Amino acid sequence: MEEGARVSVYVAAPLCAGAKREIGRHGDRAGEVRVRPVCLAPSEGGGRIDLAVIGANARRATQDTSTVGYIGETDPRATRFSSTILESAGIAQLSGMSGRAAMARLVEAIEAAGNADNLREVVADEIAGG
Repeated sequence: MEEGARVSVYVAAPLCAGAKREIGRHGDRAGEVRVRPVCLAPSEGGGRIDLAVIGANARRATQDTSTVGYIGETDPRATRFSSTILESAGIAQLSGMSGRAAMARLVEAIEAAGNADNLREVVADEIAGG
């Protein structure tokens, strides 16, 4: 990966503020890589989940070649649905934690990956192993 490259992390709507605060603490960077959080459309509300929105959000992340992570929905049912889409593209998904904690974990994984040409794959391996 080239120095100063930019990667994207897709973030479920309720977790966006925390994720943005966390990456802002790092100057929008993980090592030499610029990290851009992308806030997704809301997919949960009133105890209900919208599978069409969840699927569209996950597919959007898979279609972006700069995506290295997905900070998933807060509802475990939604996470199960999106994970099948994300796994097929090799994108690491973090769920069950705050947006801030998930972004901190992704920053660590990106920094550990260094200048790997296959950053998406290396980050997914780091997340799975950690």
